[in-house]
Amino acid sequence: MEKLKEVAEARALMAEAKDWSVMKWLTEKKRVRRVADECNATLDRVEAALHKSWSAELKAAYDGGNHGSGSPDLQKLARSIREAHDAAIRTRMDAEDIFDRAEKRLSTSLAREGCDKALVGWDLHEQAIHNAEAALAKK
Repeated sequence: MEKLKEVAEARALMAEAKDWSVMKWLTEKKRVRRVADECNATLDRVEAALHKSWSAELKAAYDGGNHGSGSPDLQKLARSIREAHDAAIRTRMDAEDIFDRAEKRLSTSLAREGCDKALVGWDLHEQAIHNAEAALAKK
């Protein structure tokens, strides 16, 4: 996967934000949210484009789980892609929840935890994209 500008920008901002004071968080939270949302939208867009280029058989295996769509190898590949995608989305939701709690409590420690969780979520989403790209190579 090529380096994505939005992902690099979001990663750099989250790394910087780990050292921010409460006041800095209060003044920068809208920018953090905007940059994170742009990053997530980019990752979603790239992943969706890859999925559109898959074969009908792989799409069915990915969408239908283990309902007999495709060979066992294809099922395994589809499952690994789905698991990475689902883990990324769960982690994204966890990060958003942590950031919400940090804002309500004015907690820099929770905000730092949210940064870490967001970074992990983007790693997982990039892994899902890598797995989706690998599926194209196996067409």
